Amino acid sequence: MPKVKIDGLNLYYEIHGEGFPLIMIMGISADTYWWDSAIIEELSKEFKVVIFDHIGIGRSDGPARTQIKIMADDTVGLMNALDIEKTHVFGISFGGNIAQELVLNYPEKVEKLILSSTTCGGSKAVRPSSEVNQLFMRFTTVDHDLAIAKEVVSLLFTEDFIEKNSKYIEEKLKDITRNITTASNFTNQLQAGMKFNSSERLNQISIPTLILQGKKDIVCPPKNGEILANLISGAQLIYFDESPHSIFVPDFDKFNKSVIKFLQ
Repeated sequence: MPKVKIDGLNLYYEIHGEGFPLIMIMGISADTYWWDSAIIEELSKEFKVVIFDHIGIGRSDGPARTQIKIMADDTVGLMNALDIEKTHVFGISFGGNIAQELVLNYPEKVEKLILSSTTCGGSKAVRPSSEVNQLFMRFTTVDHDLAIAKEVVSLLFTEDFIEKNSKYIEEKLKDITRNITTASNFTNQLQAGMKFNSSERLNQISIPTLILQGKKDIVCPPKNGEILANLISGAQLIYFDESPHSIFVPDFDKFNKSVIKFLQ
């Protein structure tokens, strides 16, 4: 298993394909197994796709970080270990927070930025419902077994999609539970996300930026896409009418085409 040392901790990573680098940053408690293989396969035809497990998550050492800035530093540490001077960056959900922090602190290292299903944090962000927040609080109390994974799936996909795509959901549950995230590591990451606020700094971003947002997202309410687009000069915004928090579904094709077109 390929790993690099970051502050004395082993960070697991994978490289798929060749070409200009594209670093993809996953969300809270999520490791490389959470990426849809069809997405990675398609993007790796055009780019050198780098995915990794956050410190404290999956096959990387712990404990998990409690600050988004440190997680952005971890990502740059991975870039340096892999001799990547400049890259495209894609961040989804909590990974979108990390991607923002990375660009703000290391603008010279990022060619283009894609933010998906994410927020700027702080008072300008639109928060999820109390029901969703209660689930997140529950995730801080127990290690993430199959029962928790099923609750996570209810946040990532619409009820209609879950009902009509049982085989896909079954495989997704297997992926989510390949590595168990502990309650303490989830709590560390949740604290990092709750403290994150880039709203007053996003006007510093000058690189081309694409924002992807599902209109059926209950974790990151759709208004957040518009907020980010207004805060980042020249940012493009694409809404996915039928997509939930896991924006890849149900329209894999639109997602792939939107990303590739923007990055080429």
